[in-house]
Amino acid sequence: MSQKASAVKRAQQSEVRPHQLGQEVFKTILSEDVDWKPFQAFPPSVRLAIVVGQPSEPRPYTIRVKVPHGEKLMPHKHPEDRVYTVISGVFYVGLGDEFDASKLEAYPPGAVIILPGDTPHFHWAKSGEYVTQVTAIGPLGLEYLNAKDDPRQGSG
Repeated sequence: MSQKASAVKRAQQSEVRPHQLGQEVFKTILSEDVDWKPFQAFPPSVRLAIVVGQPSEPRPYTIRVKVPHGEKLMPHKHPEDRVYTVISGVFYVGLGDEFDASKLEAYPPGAVIILPGDTPHFHWAKSGEYVTQVTAIGPLGLEYLNAKDDPRQGSG
């Protein structure tokens, strides 16, 4: 092998990215194996599950969010760009700085929603429980536009 070919091969090998933690082998995650937990930034009845990655780190992650019937997530934003996939139920989401039911759009299972970072939005489990899957590059952030809506403030 020539020196040039050898140098090219070394450069290509050095560009190979290591796997993320937990992704070095083939694996599957079934719905019944998803580990739902409370999340401080959500109302107490809402659950979050980490599917892939670690949302607190500056790497790709996938989470699922389960919101029970009637629950509202008041206007908030995330610094990271997000891709939502509706897993089950109907995902009602609206854009804006204030909760306005007339701005809600309904998305059925299978729908994919692209949400650019820092876009104020709100959700409502208007017709029943929904589950969304969110894929983004961390770290995950969530900032409510009105501090009184933030469960972390102890007033939720």
